Amino acid sequence: MRLLVLNGPNLNLLGLREPEVYGSMGLSELEEEIRRAAETRGVEVHFFQSNQEGVLIDRLHQARGWADAILLNAGGLTHTSVSLRDAVVAVGIPVIEIHLSNIHARETFRRRSLLAPVAVGQIGGFGPLSYLLGLEAAIHVVKQQRREP
Repeated sequence: MRLLVLNGPNLNLLGLREPEVYGSMGLSELEEEIRRAAETRGVEVHFFQSNQEGVLIDRLHQARGWADAILLNAGGLTHTSVSLRDAVVAVGIPVIEIHLSNIHARETFRRRSLLAPVAVGQIGGFGPLSYLLGLEAAIHVVKQQRREP
C-alpha cells in the first residue's frame, strides 16, 4: 500500500506556531513518527507540504498514478477551498481529512469543512495521534476496497 500525507498552509511551522493548539512537535518529527508506524504496517509513505493551494492541488492530481490513499491536513484551506475540494473528488483516491486540533471546538469559521463531505472520514483533536489514527483508517479503507481480510 502507498500513502500520501499531504499538509497544507502553515503546517511547516508546527512546533513553533501556537503550540498550545497544535503541540510542540515539529513537522519533520511528526513525519518520522508516521514513517515508523507506516513501516511496521508495510505501508510506503510519501510526505508533501505546501503553503500554496495550487501546488497542493497539483500534488493531489499527481497522486492518481500511484497513491492508494491520502491523509490530508489542508490547514485553513479546509474551510475555504472549493478548488481543493473539487480536486479531492476528481482524483478518485480515498482521502482522510486530518486535523491536529478539534476544529469543531474552535472558532465558528473553523467548524465548517468543505472537505468533509467528499472525504472518506475526518479525524481530529488528537494532536499527532490524529495522523496515526488516519494511517490505520487508510489501511482499513484500502483493504475494504480490495476486499482483503
